[in-house]
Parts: sequence; structure tokens; C-alpha cells
Amino acid sequence: NSNLERIQHAKKELSFLAQGGTAVGSGINAPKNFDRVFCKYLNRITKNNYKPSPNKYEAIASHDPLVNFSNSLKSLSITIMKIVNDIRFLASGPRSGIGELEIPANEPGSSIMPGKINPTQIEALSMVCAQVIGNGTTVDIAGSNGHFQLNAFKPVIAYNLIQSVNLLSDGIKSFNKNCLKGLKPNE
Repeated sequence: NSNLERIQHAKKELSFLAQGGTAVGSGINAPKNFDRVFCKYLNRITKNNYKPSPNKYEAIASHDPLVNFSNSLKSLSITIMKIVNDIRFLASGPRSGIGELEIPANEPGSSIMPGKINPTQIEALSMVCAQVIGNGTTVDIAGSNGHFQLNAFKPVIAYNLIQSVNLLSDGIKSFNKNCLKGLKPNE
């Protein structure tokens, strides 16, 4: 729940756009009310609630809201990694390990360990989390590379954020469907 609140809070900051701020945030030579008109039409297309940034100088020079959103995804990934590792250890076995949980046998068996259930969904979601954490580091570095009135690193920020959202969305759905729903205590 805390991670959801972090993501929702960070997402709110993404609603403010520097549109019409021109090169450095001053808005000089932009048509009057361009920012409001732009947001109005964008909101119709996206069904969101975008608003003009109250400080276009800051919004063009830095990408702090994007960095914050990325870090909320990184925090979620760290939490997920801890949870899936707990499940992995609690499901370890069959002859040694903790063995308190049974995970679904999506890919049962092992060439050297009869009865072993491979934790493939756990491994897949762990890799997703590792990638999102790495993407977050890229976004952090990109966010720090705004120089004076402009940060030109938005393409790498956008690429990593879109990848992180897609990976987490797909990975969590797969884990829920193929592992979590079939999890049982080993009585």
C-alpha cells in the first residue's frame, strides 16, 4: 500500500507541463494562453488532467518529477524483490531448504533433483526488478545532467520509464497468475 501511495503521489507531479515555456521557460514569443489551450486539447485526447507548469523555468531545466516517479518504481521493485526472495526461500526443497510453501509446478522437475519445482516466476520477476532498479539509476544520472536552463536527457528518461512500467506491469501480472494464486502452505 505504501508503494502504491508513493507511485500515485509521484504521478500527480507528472501532470504539470512546461508546454509553451519555449527554450528556457520564459514563454517569450509563445502565443498567449498557449499552455492552457495545449493542455485542454491534450486532456481531451488522453482523458487526463494536465495543467501548465507553475514554474516553466524549473520544468525545462530539470526533470525532477520524472526522477521521482522513477524512484517510486524503483522502491516498488525493491519491495517486490524482498517478497519474492522470501517466497523462494520458503519454497526451497524438497529434501533440504525451508519447504514451508509449495509453488505451482509450472516447470516441474530437474535433471539432478527429482521432485524439485523450479521457481521460474520468482526468477523472472526478480530479473524484472533488477532491470527496473538499473533503469532507475539511468534516470537518476539523466536527471542530474541538466545544464543551466535545459536538460536534454528526456529521451533516455522516457525510454527507461516506459520500459520499467511495462516490465513491472507484465511481470507482476504473470507472477500473480502463474505463482501467487497457486501458492499453498506445505502442511
